[in-house]
Amino acid sequence: MLIILEPNLSYETIESLIERLTWMGFHVVRQGDDKLTLVSGVDKQVIMQDFLALPGVKQVMSLKSRFKLASRQSKAENTVIDIGGVQIGGGDLFVIAGPCSIESEAQLEACALVAKSAGAKALRGGAHKPRTSPYEFQGMGLEGIKLISRIAKAHGLLSVTEVMSEDQAYEAAPYIDILQIGARNVQNYSLLKELGKLKNPILLKRGFATTYQEFVMAAEYILVGGNPNVMLCERGIRTFETYTRNTLDLTAVPALQEMTHLPIIVDPSHGTGVRSLVPTMARAAVAVGASGILVEMHPHPDQSISDASQTISFSTFNHMMKELKAIHEVMRRF
Repeated sequence: MLIILEPNLSYETIESLIERLTWMGFHVVRQGDDKLTLVSGVDKQVIMQDFLALPGVKQVMSLKSRFKLASRQSKAENTVIDIGGVQIGGGDLFVIAGPCSIESEAQLEACALVAKSAGAKALRGGAHKPRTSPYEFQGMGLEGIKLISRIAKAHGLLSVTEVMSEDQAYEAAPYIDILQIGARNVQNYSLLKELGKLKNPILLKRGFATTYQEFVMAAEYILVGGNPNVMLCERGIRTFETYTRNTLDLTAVPALQEMTHLPIIVDPSHGTGVRSLVPTMARAAVAVGASGILVEMHPHPDQSISDASQTISFSTFNHMMKELKAIHEVMRRF
């Protein structure tokens, strides 16, 4: 149920209305100054006039989608996430770049210098690594979290790192600007519920076989928990093709934009798993309207501890950024 409020209501009036709806047994989520969404506790037999009789209520609408807060019906305009003046989803090109795994201070420092000079807005790096084999490098943990936080701040970049559990999320939250949830955890509902309690923006990656609706429903868990700052990341799905690591589904960008107001990011590194294909698919992602790009780069790609085959060099990254800016500038005219 979506409740449209009368214009220019006082803070006290809105809070009184929320308190009354909560007392009536509804879970109420406030969306800006003019909307309230009842996301649970709604009986289908409820009469619309009962809500219209409440003070401050202008209009009541039944939400048709299974996802209430993420739908275009509840919010027609695009969500713009502002982190210290950096806007995601507002028309600017948001690029996140850095190594798959944080290996050392020197490696991360080198990546930050290149990312900043080329026009990227955020530095990525894995401190906790979900590896297929338990014998592979698992990451630097809290030491890596503190390291990327410090280096990103020093270069005027946002920090991005993946968390895989509730404990890791709360450990990283004080240091990291954007918490990334990997493909393996997109339907880890216990974790998603906890993320709703945090203030950090969340970069939620699509699962290997997650449908668009399942993907947006996963984001809904975070939104209903109270965290409105969620961005969706297409990172490829598993198909019968073996030439690439995954099949990058660029249809997801316009399709999800029809379904939801949340920003859409594309990861061509995991989406292809092939270094030579990353710049091409990054260009394509910008052309179809993605709000941002997430790529893996390294001072010496072949020596990368993890995901070396999809990690690009600094020179490739610099050239790619020039191309992405040019395409983005053209697309802004439409």
